[in-house]
Amino acid sequence: MNMKFITALVLSTALFLCGCSSSPSHVSTEKYFLVCTNTKIPYWQEAGSGFFAAARELHVQAEMVGPESYDANAERDEFRRIVGLKPAGILVSPGNAEILKPEIDAAIAAGIPVITIDSDAPESNRLFFIGTNNFQAGQLGARRLAELLKGKGTVTVFTIMGQENLKERLNGYKSVLEGYPNIKIADVVDMKGDPRVTFDTMMDHSAKNRLTDAYVALESLSGSEVAEVLDRNKVEGKVVVAMDTAANTLDWIQKGKIAATVMQKPYTMGYYGIKALGEIVLQKPATLNQDYAIDPHSPYPYFVDTGTLLVDQGNVAKIKR
Repeated sequence: MNMKFITALVLSTALFLCGCSSSPSHVSTEKYFLVCTNTKIPYWQEAGSGFFAAARELHVQAEMVGPESYDANAERDEFRRIVGLKPAGILVSPGNAEILKPEIDAAIAAGIPVITIDSDAPESNRLFFIGTNNFQAGQLGARRLAELLKGKGTVTVFTIMGQENLKERLNGYKSVLEGYPNIKIADVVDMKGDPRVTFDTMMDHSAKNRLTDAYVALESLSGSEVAEVLDRNKVEGKVVVAMDTAANTLDWIQKGKIAATVMQKPYTMGYYGIKALGEIVLQKPATLNQDYAIDPHSPYPYFVDTGTLLVDQGNVAKIKR
């Protein structure tokens, strides 16, 4: 990404959040929701920490809701319930963008600000997206993968089908690996948001001598499961590139079973997201139901990149705390 563009984006979004001293203030009855899938996993607990920290600073109410295991339909139902409560604003990470689009559009039509975080629903009327540039995140992981494979090998990818962010990450990997004709993606496994699927798949492949040279996790749960199976079966020499910085993922990096992971900033997504919603509530336009993406005078950015970092044995101690 062009550095001048990044600077302009950061400056514009900072000004967007600052407001001015004469702006109206929040009231304690305002309530904001963070809607996501897998609410109990470390990634979303971290996002929730940022969300609640910012809510305390704003002196508003906040609640994180959603299914405790991956279920895009249950997330949709929960989102629909939240809209019926007429909250001040909603942050949402769509488990399936197509399923959630009508619900997001209905919320916007009802005058409820909706911002997507982590995973986008770009065809919906959401106001903007806060999160990782997922295509670039995939490229970042792919470059390290290609380096560790020395340009040759077979790869198994674990993902969740239907999630926009994971599609973009896989496309990022493929775009880099096109330059390495001797590296082949042998299998793309839908782990359905359930780490047991990854574990069972790896155990089956190990038992049948079908292990590939490398493994890529496009989501936060699979990397440690891959490492666990490889360690349990005393398999050496496999390259594992994970996603996110859950404690067990960092442990496996220190033990040498995961080569690297792509760090995101879920805390920042939750923190920045509710602050942005709060500013919209204080400075709400006449209508939210318009295409701000094509408006050259839009008061909102289209995309706020919260950044990524490749974590390996060289810097894992600085990340793990």
